[in-house]
Amino acid sequence: MAKAEVAAIEKRCGKIAEEMGFELVDAAVEKEPAGRYLRFYIDKPDGITLDDCEAYHKAVRSLADSIDYDFMEVSSPGIDRPLKKDRDFERNLGSEIEVKLFRPMDGMKLMTGILAGLEDGNILLETPEGTKRIPRKAAALVKPVVDMEGIEEVDLSGNAENENTESGEANNEI
Repeated sequence: MAKAEVAAIEKRCGKIAEEMGFELVDAAVEKEPAGRYLRFYIDKPDGITLDDCEAYHKAVRSLADSIDYDFMEVSSPGIDRPLKKDRDFERNLGSEIEVKLFRPMDGMKLMTGILAGLEDGNILLETPEGTKRIPRKAAALVKPVVDMEGIEEVDLSGNAENENTESGEANNEI
């Protein structure tokens, strides 16, 4: 029932997202111990902010009243955004992805390689062993591989503009 409920409003919520400059990546009702969660995942080329999530939440709240849920969440799909729609696969052509399978194929339930495309309902995955043709219906989850190398050096303090490049010390002048 939940899928039918969401499908009924998803088109209208997608249109609202487009009008706001976002893409509605996914919408779902998921049952968890605390209750039923109505979740919307939105994205835009330069990333989603907390203000974007709040604005979208307010914009779709009245549409969501037709669905039985306890909590509504709006968030970014994240850096490892799952590939679900054709446009997701097109956007990730040539990128490294991982495919988790419902059942083992060639003795493996997880395959990693370079996305070479979609053809006749199959995911084309370039691996060291050659091109694998994985039926799209056999994939439980397809997502990009996130390279975390060098993450330790990322400055998350927001003070990057105050760095003194000559001495390497922070500039504490006010």
